[in-house]
Amino acid sequence: MSQTTSSSLQGTTTDPRQFKSFAEFYPFYLGEHSNSTCRRLHFIGTSLSLVFLLALFVTGNWWYLLAGLICGYAFAWVGHFGFEKNRPASFKRPLYSFMGDWMMWRDILLGRIKM
Repeated sequence: MSQTTSSSLQGTTTDPRQFKSFAEFYPFYLGEHSNSTCRRLHFIGTSLSLVFLLALFVTGNWWYLLAGLICGYAFAWVGHFGFEKNRPASFKRPLYSFMGDWMMWRDILLGRIKM
């Protein structure tokens, strides 16, 4: 990892925009999710978002897309502001953060990362 410092609520010491590839960004992303409660909330929010996405495809009701987005971000932000005490990297690197969330979800599901 380039710089192992975390972004606190007072200010970011590592700018997520400095990373030139997702491979460089992902270790930083994992460092921003070192609190197990934050990881659990991310996992729950992402799982519920997946359920809403499936409901969208089954029913064709586009409100499920909005519900999935709100649910995913709400759980993540509670994890960051309430437990991790940092700002989500999605504020500065939205695409990499979105990709990181799904990769972390997969890694938790496969037991590579502890909840």
